[in-house]
Amino acid sequence: MSGYVTVQTTTDSAERAEQLARVAVEARAAACAQIDGPIRSVYWWEGEVRAEQEWRVLFKTPAERYDTLQALLKSAHTYDTPEIIAVPIERGSAPYLAWLDAETAAG
Repeated sequence: MSGYVTVQTTTDSAERAEQLARVAVEARAAACAQIDGPIRSVYWWEGEVRAEQEWRVLFKTPAERYDTLQALLKSAHTYDTPEIIAVPIERGSAPYLAWLDAETAAG
């Protein structure tokens, strides 16, 4: 895994998306989170195809903070099986990546 990742999850309301974002940032598991939506998700669940409105939350964090962020999202999420996907950041500006480190350092 690279030194930094983006981590994505989805949830069923703007309010819950903001709660997940705030929990992660306040715990310094992520330096920031962006919320977009509503989006429309189509997926299999419990034997049927469903279509629901969701909000996507995208977190940015050093890769070493991923396990902490994942555990926090699992405990705070309302979904039985939340989407928690990490994608490596291949390149980024040095000042931004330094900011990710600084904002996720134990305070």
